Amino acid sequence: MELRHLRYFVAVAEELHFRRAAERLGIQQPPLSQQIQQLERELGTPLFRRLTRGVELTEAGAYLLDEARKIIDQVERAKAGVESRARGDTGIIHLGFAGATLSQPVILKIIQAYRARYPGVVLSPEQSNTPRLATGLRSNEVDVAFVRPPVGNMDELAVEPLVEEPMVIVLPASHPRAGDSAIPIAALADEAFILLPRAIGVILHDAVIDLCRAAGFNPKLGQEAPQILAIVHMVAAGFGVSIVPQSVKQTGAAGVAFVPIEGEGIMAPIWLAYRRRDHSTAVRNFVAMARQIAKSAVAGDGKSGAG
Repeated sequence: MELRHLRYFVAVAEELHFRRAAERLGIQQPPLSQQIQQLERELGTPLFRRLTRGVELTEAGAYLLDEARKIIDQVERAKAGVESRARGDTGIIHLGFAGATLSQPVILKIIQAYRARYPGVVLSPEQSNTPRLATGLRSNEVDVAFVRPPVGNMDELAVEPLVEEPMVIVLPASHPRAGDSAIPIAALADEAFILLPRAIGVILHDAVIDLCRAAGFNPKLGQEAPQILAIVHMVAAGFGVSIVPQSVKQTGAAGVAFVPIEGEGIMAPIWLAYRRRDHSTAVRNFVAMARQIAKSAVAGDGKSGAG
């Protein structure tokens, strides 16, 4: 039994007339009659009673009509689903975020734009640190991830640089300089610095160390924090001060003040990492949209990450 036999049968069963069914199908009546006869021989029972002015369904034909409609509907749904998946309109993307990258306005815009354009794709979020997300990418547990460079071995991975945002000083709200419009790094020489472990955020960790040394002092390193948001909470609790990406202000953390660095500061990059040989259309669409929005943001304000 072929699918075309069922389509022909349904047309005749609904029209109850071979000539009208043939016109509906766009074929000649004799071939249609032959196909129905072939189907009846295969099933071993008549499906229609031939009348003077048309046909009527036998009991077996009435049963087959219900089943044939279900089968054709299921085939159409499967076909539509395959086509939708091939276009990247449906599916699931396991999306990783390193630290506070989700606070960055450009990253938020990418997520919002993708969800609006591809509502049938489920975004499954996971927040972690860059080394763990890179491991997840290589093991296929994560599909794309917003990370802070570097991501280690690049043999299997590709990256799209998206954002470079200024870093700012974060102080307890009670700090004497919390209300300043800007603070030179040298003014923090006596403060304890709360940083990420170097193994988690080597670029940001080293950039803060180098900035302090350029200002004439080696920073006093206090307790480490596992994520950037944890740094902010530890600063609020009075464990020390730190330097974090400007977008962390978007989290609305209480008990802290964010103050720009006076003079030349440092930038915090965000990359989008994904598997180099990932053939998922949904992932390729996500990467393309992220690239486009990031470039538009740069063109719009003259520097990435402003905000």
